[in-house]
Amino acid sequence: MSLGIRISGRVGRPVAEVFDAVVNPKKLSSYFTTIGGASAPLVKGTTVTWWKDAPVEVVELVPESRIVLRWDGGTGEDEAKYKTLVEMNFKPLEDGGTLVTIAETGWREDDAGRRGTYLNCEGWTQMLCSMKAFVEYGINLREGMFLSEMKGEPASAPDV
Repeated sequence: MSLGIRISGRVGRPVAEVFDAVVNPKKLSSYFTTIGGASAPLVKGTTVTWWKDAPVEVVELVPESRIVLRWDGGTGEDEAKYKTLVEMNFKPLEDGGTLVTIAETGWREDDAGRRGTYLNCEGWTQMLCSMKAFVEYGINLREGMFLSEMKGEPASAPDV
């Protein structure tokens, strides 16, 4: 068995607009991958780069519905990286908004895996909050949030 996380929240815009905020590299770079950006649009079967050096494999992409990614989300106790699976689902709501659910699975059941799940749960929650602020109001919540990003470096896990 492996460890995983799941978060969700409502973004007050239509599915097409919310989905585009993830697949469009210019938009994603405006609120999430702010340092180093996103190298290209998300297209099934491709690998894009986030934050200058994080390869992200696009496993599945169903327009305005679902994105599945694989990336180096985990680091073992031996410091070796391994891949986790990220699933994003976009559900239209009757009020015209979108329910976004993000799940990440595949961490090993060890101390490093537990730490990874906690850190990435925090990261995906921040991503979803930042997406909501950007899509609804044009605000970049990440600006000035992370000391590393204020120095021009991608955010990194804090020493815990």
